Amino acid sequence: MRVVRSVRRMTPLAGGCALTIGNFDGLHRGHRAIVAQLKSRAGAMDVPCAMMSFEPMPREFFDAQGAPARLSSLREKMQSARDLGIDLFVCARFDSAFAALSPERFLEELIGRRLGARYILVGEDFRFGKARAGDLDTLARFAADRDIEIAPLPEVCVDGARVSSTRVRQALAEGAVRRAARLLGHDYWVSGRVVKGEQLGRTLGFPTANLRLARRPAPRYGVYAVRVDLGQGRQYGGAASFGVRPTVNGREPLLEVFLLDFDGDLYGRRIDVSFVEFIRGEERFESLDSLTRQMHRDVEQVRRCLTEHDNP
Repeated sequence: MRVVRSVRRMTPLAGGCALTIGNFDGLHRGHRAIVAQLKSRAGAMDVPCAMMSFEPMPREFFDAQGAPARLSSLREKMQSARDLGIDLFVCARFDSAFAALSPERFLEELIGRRLGARYILVGEDFRFGKARAGDLDTLARFAADRDIEIAPLPEVCVDGARVSSTRVRQALAEGAVRRAARLLGHDYWVSGRVVKGEQLGRTLGFPTANLRLARRPAPRYGVYAVRVDLGQGRQYGGAASFGVRPTVNGREPLLEVFLLDFDGDLYGRRIDVSFVEFIRGEERFESLDSLTRQMHRDVEQVRRCLTEHDNP
């Protein structure tokens, strides 16, 4: 997959592309249906299928504190897009200059001149350009003058309602990771580099791989059964604690993962952690002894949970 990190500076794409545009946070089942339709049309037109996304997402740029939690980092989004078979991932750096583009300039300079889109797949509520002044009618007029095909998004429903990133966030915020997995089409996962922590888990008999997420987290604070991918086909079950660690007066969210039946050094390694099941909410314990006893119970419950998950 080719990655373009500045659409405003890219060399015009010879031959054009089939294009979809959006935040694509989490790449859930609805997004996957979009990609499937895009790939089919791109194949028929013999052009690459392209995905344009924004970093940061527009709501994060305009209201960092009020923006919703992120389901995926840019790196995770690109990894998922590559796995789905996207040929060209276009990262539109959303800054003051980008936000000031008029709808006409956005279409002429980026969609027309840079990407040469021949097929565009967007939702009915698609808005773009300064003050979100451009809409589907604006796009349709632009496309009609250039013989560009415009198509509506496929609608995918799970449990009787349309799949959306908002529904995934709600499920994760409630600790309902199995419901989130149904909406996503896979277990919710995060990727990060293992950092050194206070090594408290090691002194308690539970050495952990610690990840600080570079975004506002979506999952509920608590303990989870997880799967950990170390790369090169190496996977382990794990018990993960996600939260601010109130028992030791922690302040920032941290994901601490105790890998079952693993012995090794992971510092500096990038790992992927998939959330399989929610075990319990985050608690404050009166002492480290009571915390340790609960950790033993958590690990046993995680082992049972992973066994049941693998052998339903």
